[in-house]
Amino acid sequence: MNTKLLDALKNSLDEIKSWQETMHKSPELSMQEENTARYIADVVKSFGGYELVEGVGKYGIVASLKVGDSDKVIGIRADFDGLPIQEDNNLPYKSTKEGLSHLCGHDGHTTMALGAAKYLAETKNFNGTVRFFFQPGEETMQGSPAMIADGLFERFPVDAIYAMHNIPGLEFGKFYFREGETMSAVDNWEIELTGKGSHGSMPELGIDPLVCGASLVMALQTIVSRNVSPWKQTVVNVGSFQSGNAGNVVPQKALLKLSIRNMDNEVRKFVLDRIRNITKSQAEAFNCQYEIREGVPGTVLVNTPENTKWAADVTAGTFGEDSVVRNADALMSSEDFAFMLEKCPGNYVMAGNGEGYMVHHPQYVFNQDLLPLGAAYWVSLVEAYLN
Repeated sequence: MNTKLLDALKNSLDEIKSWQETMHKSPELSMQEENTARYIADVVKSFGGYELVEGVGKYGIVASLKVGDSDKVIGIRADFDGLPIQEDNNLPYKSTKEGLSHLCGHDGHTTMALGAAKYLAETKNFNGTVRFFFQPGEETMQGSPAMIADGLFERFPVDAIYAMHNIPGLEFGKFYFREGETMSAVDNWEIELTGKGSHGSMPELGIDPLVCGASLVMALQTIVSRNVSPWKQTVVNVGSFQSGNAGNVVPQKALLKLSIRNMDNEVRKFVLDRIRNITKSQAEAFNCQYEIREGVPGTVLVNTPENTKWAADVTAGTFGEDSVVRNADALMSSEDFAFMLEKCPGNYVMAGNGEGYMVHHPQYVFNQDLLPLGAAYWVSLVEAYLN
């Protein structure tokens, strides 16, 4: 166990916590993180030594530090967007923005990377280049594709790239690794149904998109239960159904918002086609018009086996073998880091946040004791690879 490293980062906890608390107070939505990006850039500049490039994929930041003469390069990615959820906590650093919050811990992810970046700038105990990729827009699956489209890996090449996410319910202080398919592909779609509005007392004069939508919600449930093998992991979730404002009105429109998740890309294609076909058939049956608005196409997050085993071995050397879970369960949650792993080998690790509310819950709290551990994890990977 690397007690020297852990002690050094724990001794800096007050400063590291201040970065997280500042970001937590002022969350910004995906691809709108102008002030957060400026704050992160200012913190990195205060470390000295980093070559900083801002505005990558709109608000993305790349901070590179080269030491010595080695050509080896390692990449570390951290996200920093917030959520449109009202926080229900009494933290002294609670969100000051109504309806906006950091209830997924992205402020903590960025803070752990900042803690590592400062330590590495001070110690310079490596030979090569480390690049920190601070990424916007993870929640909407836009940030990673935007940075890639802006030439991320051509402008800032790396040999491998790594990322991390805290997970409530997993044992605090443990790091959970999995090779291969680890997180599902997500597709966030909207289906708008258009009928013909009418007075509620004369429904025969209208075309009711609400009734069509209700039937569509139920029909979509048959995809998982009747069209996909029980051995395949698939979710078709209608999380929002909006139609009408009064009981005595046949509404003009209905809007369904879907989150579709698949662990297999071939199954994903089949499920999406079924949604298209069922929507078309249901709309025709109720004489409604329809429009499907497909979001950013999803992809399965696949950890490179060699990089995953290597990262787990390094983690065991830093924290002890008891802190490493080497064959963790796959998750049906999703991550746009998957797009980066399609372009570059690497690993996405889960860090146990301890008992508490799950991410996206109004009372979720990022465990600040995880901050120095996460920073130590990043330092360990950098020093191990670049020595």
